[in-house]
Amino acid sequence: MADLRLDRPYTLLSCAMSLDGYLDRSAGPRLLLSNAADLDRVDEVRAGCDAILVGAATVRNDNPRLVLRDPARSAARVARGLPPTPWKVTVTAQAKLDPAAYFFTTGESRRLVYCAGESAVEARGALAPAAEVVDAGPTVSMREIAADLHARGVSRLMVEGGRSVLTQFLTEGLADELQLVVAPFFLGDARAPRLPDDGVFPWCPEHPARLADVRRLDEVVLLTYALSDRFCPHQERDL
Repeated sequence: MADLRLDRPYTLLSCAMSLDGYLDRSAGPRLLLSNAADLDRVDEVRAGCDAILVGAATVRNDNPRLVLRDPARSAARVARGLPPTPWKVTVTAQAKLDPAAYFFTTGESRRLVYCAGESAVEARGALAPAAEVVDAGPTVSMREIAADLHARGVSRLMVEGGRSVLTQFLTEGLADELQLVVAPFFLGDARAPRLPDDGVFPWCPEHPARLADVRRLDEVVLLTYALSDRFCPHQERDL
């Protein structure tokens, strides 16, 4: 049997949470969990990846641009023969995406939308030519999406959310690295989303993840966990 770790990109999960594990408020304006120093760090990590993946709910709720903030980093990618910004990837079951969202309208990068088969035709009609819609079959599988991205030439994948997508990558054992930022406050709202969803995880009390690094970024803390034997710290990669 083929080694499934080698049939998918090196996969880095990136997210931020409050001290009590919340990813956002239950209602109202988006909760800011990061700061300028961390946003610059994330920009650097993005610059070293081939693709950035988020779920459709993140596209709808947060309207992220998923582009590099620093023009020098974009220029460095171009000098290496890469597009100025990593590919943008999203995953959806029902194809309820707005083609006017920043995901589709900002940056110079390839855009892929993995869609459940029954909604693929509708998605192509709504999103073409802003994105390439990929029929992901009757049930969207993160393992199959990772394998398809690998076949398309993606060797480094950054997954930025949301909760459901992050949970699926974790429970399916598809992650090599977790970069977890902890903000210096509590939210205390049981209705708000927390990380992760319920599930069975490869890392448990009997098999804990390895803490590879701790870094202070002003008042937030970055915890980096090695989740597989493929773990390779960002500074050691051939960028």
